[in-house]
Amino acid sequence: MAKVVSGLVKLQVKGGQANPAPPIGPALGSKGVNIMDFCKQFNARTQDSIGKVLPVLITVYADKSFDFIIKTPPVAIQLAEVSKIKLGSAESNRKKVGNVSWEQVRTIANDKMPDLNCFTEESAMKMVAGTARSMGLTITGDAPF
Repeated sequence: MAKVVSGLVKLQVKGGQANPAPPIGPALGSKGVNIMDFCKQFNARTQDSIGKVLPVLITVYADKSFDFIIKTPPVAIQLAEVSKIKLGSAESNRKKVGNVSWEQVRTIANDKMPDLNCFTEESAMKMVAGTARSMGLTITGDAPF
């Protein structure tokens, strides 16, 4: 028999660094989930990506058990790492803060493809390029499409 879902929790947690402090503790405590059990499982599954921000979707069931899915890091964070900037521009249409190449955009798009709402590499690249523009990054080179 299928379990009854009592709630969903979406969090962004650094890989290998989950602890019961906010935001994890209050979010899971309000659903009745064993917080330390989640932290141990999450840290064990994210040992290969310590320090990277990872979105996690936690499904909480009526019997207080849970499952979780770890997604790939957000595009904005990957772009910031590639372009070596800390933050995007406050005025992205006027002040540019860095550059990325189309090859870097392609790499990020291929990495993020399972989590994006698109079917082709070209459309994934357009989504990543749009995020780059909204962060104040200039995309160098000729567009491959």
